[in-house]
Amino acid sequence: MPKLYLLGGESVYHRSAKEINLLAFQDAAKMPSALVFAWARPSFDNTYRRRKMVSDYFRSLGAASVEYVEYGEASNLEEKISSSDLIYLTGGQASILLERIRNMFLEELLRNFKGVIIGRSAGALALCRECVTTFRYSRKVRVVKGVGIAPVTLKAHYIAEDDEILKQFSHNQPIYAVPKDSALIYREGNLSANGPVYLFIDGERQVFTETTL
Repeated sequence: MPKLYLLGGESVYHRSAKEINLLAFQDAAKMPSALVFAWARPSFDNTYRRRKMVSDYFRSLGAASVEYVEYGEASNLEEKISSSDLIYLTGGQASILLERIRNMFLEELLRNFKGVIIGRSAGALALCRECVTTFRYSRKVRVVKGVGIAPVTLKAHYIAEDDEILKQFSHNQPIYAVPKDSALIYREGNLSANGPVYLFIDGERQVFTETTL
């Protein structure tokens, strides 16, 4: 089972969660081989500048190599994953990312991966049992079933304005709320936080630190 770094969000341009990413890269290997799945946007980001920016960022964190997997690229997919130390799932729309993960039969490969997986925003949501999207003006919550490697319900890009909705919905199930530039870390049944992370449970909000599921 992989170790998961579930980032609530990050400005990659400003490298705003650099310290968390550095910890994840060091956790993966001394000079990790990184494999990026940029599948979470309706139109794929094939622009050179975006990919160069991510690649330069990851190399500054110590990556020995940075490769990208194109959606629909079935050839050698299992081999690419098994030969990587770190997998990175980008942000975008969680429902789109999940559909593409399932279409490519990627769930078991991710679940059986032995290295580190960083999920940013939509990438983080997809790795959980359930992911939560809030609609503040309509006071509605949308819950989507994720891959389930981390057995939690997650809200990414958490801000204080989400509190009322999350408190109401937390009577049904606990919700881990992760702000931008913070991360929930999961490995072998243990959950910990890097940066502020909150747990909504039974209509109350509490600061989350660490627990065993």
